[in-house]
Amino acid sequence: MDSLTQIRLTRALVDIDSTTGREGEAGAWLASQLRALGYTVTEQLVSDGRFNVVATLDSPPHIVFSTHFDCVPPFFPSREQGGRLYGRGSCDAKGTAMAQVAAAQRLREGGATRIGLLFVVGEERGSDGATLANTMAQPSRFLINGEPTDNRLASATRGMYRVRLHARGRAAHSSQPELGVSAIDRLVDALVALRAVSWPSDPDLGTTYYTVGVISGGVAPNVIPAEAHAEVMFRTVSDHRPLGKMIDDAIGSLAEREDVLYVPPARLKTLDGFATAVFNFTTDIPFLDRWGTPLLVGPGSVVEAHTADESVEIAELHRATEIYVDLAQRLMN
Repeated sequence: MDSLTQIRLTRALVDIDSTTGREGEAGAWLASQLRALGYTVTEQLVSDGRFNVVATLDSPPHIVFSTHFDCVPPFFPSREQGGRLYGRGSCDAKGTAMAQVAAAQRLREGGATRIGLLFVVGEERGSDGATLANTMAQPSRFLINGEPTDNRLASATRGMYRVRLHARGRAAHSSQPELGVSAIDRLVDALVALRAVSWPSDPDLGTTYYTVGVISGGVAPNVIPAEAHAEVMFRTVSDHRPLGKMIDDAIGSLAEREDVLYVPPARLKTLDGFATAVFNFTTDIPFLDRWGTPLLVGPGSVVEAHTADESVEIAELHRATEIYVDLAQRLMN
C-alpha cells in the first residue's frame, strides 16, 4: 500500500460517522476493505449492528495489530491542510487503524503470514468491544495496540476509576429552608472533602488525580433539593479498592458512592531503540489480555484527541507504519 493510498483510505474511514454507538457503517467499510485485500474477516456482533472486525490470513497470527474505530462526538469530516489530516478520529484512532493496515500489507509483501488485525468498537465508552473480543482471542504472541502516543512506545498507562456520588436530602419550600435538607449542599460538601485527601502515588505513574465531570440535582429554584449527583473520574496508579475506602472515609454520611467502571493501570513491553513514555490515559489493553503480550504505540498526540479541531501530521501516520513494520519484524525474530 503506497503512501497516497494510505491517506486516501484514512480519509474515507474518517468521513464515516462512527461516534460510539454508531459504528456499524464504519465496521462494514473496514470489513469490505480487508476482504478485498485477501483477509479472512470475522464480524463479531457486539450490539445493535455494532461489531468488531477481526482479520486473519491462513496461519494463526503471532502478532496482532489492534485499535478502536469508534470516536467521541461531535463528528466532523476530513480535510488536509498544512501537512496535517483533520477530522474526527484522524488522531484517535482511525489514522492508527490505517497505518496498521498499511504495515500489515508491507509485512505480507515481505512474506509474513502470521499477522492479524483487530479493530474494536466502544473503546470511548467502557470497552464493550474489547471485552467481547477477548472471548475469541487468537493464539497470538504479541498484541500491538494503537493509541496516540506521538509514535513512542508506552512503558505504562494509568488506570481509570469512575464513581457516582449520590447525596440525599429532604424537599421543602425554599421560604422555609429549616424544614428541608439540601442534597446539593451535602454534595458540595462531599466534593470539597475530596480535595483534602492525599491520593496514592507511584514512582513511574505519579500521583492519582480526579476530575468532577458531571453534577446534577434539584427540580426548581424555589424547592430545597432532595437529590443531587456527581460523576467523578479518577486517573489511577494502583488498585482501585483502597481508593473506594478513601472516598468513603472522606465523604462520610454526606453522600453514597456507586462504582461505575474500573480499568487497571498497565505495565507494557518495550524494546531497545524505541522512544518510550508513560501516559495518563487508559486503553483497551487491560480487556485484551488473552491476545498476547501487549505493546502500545501510535501516531498523533493525546493533546489533539477529542478536540474541536482534531488532527494528526500526515508524516506521522507514515512514520507509524514504519514503526509497526519494524516492531513486528523484531518481535517475529
